[in-house]
Amino acid sequence: MEAFKCLPEGTLVELIDGIIMMSPMRNVAHQEVLGEISVHIHQFLKSTRIGKILPGPLDTFLDEHSNVVQPDLQVILKANKHIIKPDEYIHGAPNMILEVIMPQSRDHDLITKKELYARFGVKEYWVIDPADKLAIGYTLENKVYSEFHREKGAINSLLLGFAFAF
Repeated sequence: MEAFKCLPEGTLVELIDGIIMMSPMRNVAHQEVLGEISVHIHQFLKSTRIGKILPGPLDTFLDEHSNVVQPDLQVILKANKHIIKPDEYIHGAPNMILEVIMPQSRDHDLITKKELYARFGVKEYWVIDPADKLAIGYTLENKVYSEFHREKGAINSLLLGFAFAF
């Protein structure tokens, strides 16, 4: 954790089980899909006032020792708002995380981060492939994710009770 804290502000890295991992630079396809999805979720959360959407990169401390991630997008519901430290970062598990995968981050997002998010209790996890807009949704049951949604260009969140096309 000490080496992580010494990195320059804005460095695209994550700390997973004490190991510093570089994050790839985001490309245009990644940012376009992320932007479109963010707008839909932002508008829904603004109208319902049930939580906040926070786009990345934003350091999210899943614990205070060895796990800090920078999700592409995270949703924190009102009941969990205490994990938001406005002058700092996020300290705790968001309710929902969405990652837009890139070729060089596919295994990292689909295996490593998926297992990490399950371990820390992220209730809903979405993985989006910008190449074909495939959205895969996972819900947490007994600390294990099970897939509940797979569709091109559409998200149907069980957690939010909200569906939309992108």
